[in-house]
Amino acid sequence: MGVADVLYYTIHFRELKSIIQWKTWHMPVHQRDREKETVSLRICFDLLDMTSRSFSAVIQELHPELLVPIALFYLILRGLDTIEDDMTLPLEKKEPLLREFYKITEKEGWSFNGSGPDERDRELLVQFHYVTEEYRKINPVYRDIINDIAQQMGDGMAEYCKRAAEGRSGVESLKDYDMYCYYVAGLVGNGLTRLFVESNLANPALKERVQLQTSMGLFLQKTNIIRDVKEDWDDKRCFWPREIWSKYVDDFEDLFRPEKREAALNCSSDMVLNSLNHADECLFYLAGLKEQSVFNFAAIPQAMAIATLALVFRNPTIYEKNIKITKGEACQIMLESTQNLQKVCEVFTKFVRQIHRKNTPKDPNFLKISVACGKVEQFIETIFPTQDPGALKTAAESGMPVAKKEDPKVIREREEAKWDTIYMMIAVMGTIIVISIIMLGTAFLMGARWDVAYEELKKGGGVSRPGRRDAKSIINKYDHGEL
Repeated sequence: MGVADVLYYTIHFRELKSIIQWKTWHMPVHQRDREKETVSLRICFDLLDMTSRSFSAVIQELHPELLVPIALFYLILRGLDTIEDDMTLPLEKKEPLLREFYKITEKEGWSFNGSGPDERDRELLVQFHYVTEEYRKINPVYRDIINDIAQQMGDGMAEYCKRAAEGRSGVESLKDYDMYCYYVAGLVGNGLTRLFVESNLANPALKERVQLQTSMGLFLQKTNIIRDVKEDWDDKRCFWPREIWSKYVDDFEDLFRPEKREAALNCSSDMVLNSLNHADECLFYLAGLKEQSVFNFAAIPQAMAIATLALVFRNPTIYEKNIKITKGEACQIMLESTQNLQKVCEVFTKFVRQIHRKNTPKDPNFLKISVACGKVEQFIETIFPTQDPGALKTAAESGMPVAKKEDPKVIREREEAKWDTIYMMIAVMGTIIVISIIMLGTAFLMGARWDVAYEELKKGGGVSRPGRRDAKSIINKYDHGEL
């Protein structure tokens, strides 16, 4: 932690408290047992840590039945993604790799070292033989699911790479945009749902609700596409659909020009609206997860996504650099999202209201965004009503208005905020005292004469200042006249 971090968390004490609480009090539902693992499986988990620390953490807390299958599922899809993203690979080499990757997972000893030297996850493909070795050991039912998803995803990625190589924009219409997000993320939701149901850790009805599965993936992917717009453009890639951005600028690069900032903000709000339309279906999906570790695995990314959506909404910084929620905010979200559906709904409510507050009538999407926010809150109200139905019935019969109770969560948060302010003031005062002691100690070691300072204070109550006569005598003493 650097000096900047120390200063930040001195001011944002609640975030520091969230980090400490997560590190101290979070207890995994299940813990991975390294002692029972083979060497190749340990290497697979090392590769998982290397490719994504955030996903790795939640995967390693999964139920033992799904721990290894989902870890390998993630690594296989990450391998596909690495090949697709590698701009150094020519299409004639990339396309067959993507289309045949689902078969490669069954090949003993397969690895690939043809990725560009700067490719972030190059090492995963270099050591992919460890993944294939462990993959052949898992339940054949799980292998069939993973192979099916890898085949569909590889074909979809190959098609978009082919379009790009032929000079055709891969994302023209909203239909193209949804299809691209389906191939790279919606299929993941479909595969995970099948794994959850096959392991008897989720409601079997989820397997039939394809729209809910798809929304889980699309919500994450679309949010990431909005957040990463500058990073993707720097890599000469654009995933925002022309059907949206062409309503605000003539050329996509105009969004990054300062003089087009208002149009750019309206365009990004249109993108946020498109993503926000999946939020209520994600909550509906989470209601069907029965086992706590599976619920945590699915809920944390969704809660992070709604927080990120609130962060990027009408935020001009996305056109200047990649932005993310802070570590303290992430820890607070994880604390709240690993309890139950009601807590996750509270997280969604908080960030949806942030979006609503930032919404402005100047935005051409103002009404649509307001409706989308209201739709999420209305869905949450149907499963966790804030009003007591009995009280409403009594009030209707008596004709008296219902006195709405203040939300206990709001009261608790207000009390916590008060104590956080007190703690922050104590921390600031403590910092000042420590710095003062260090400065006085340094002065003493450098030979400061405290006795002289004390005598001067006794004489005049402070350091004496020379008067005008003293100044004149000094001038006369050292005056050399004109040269």
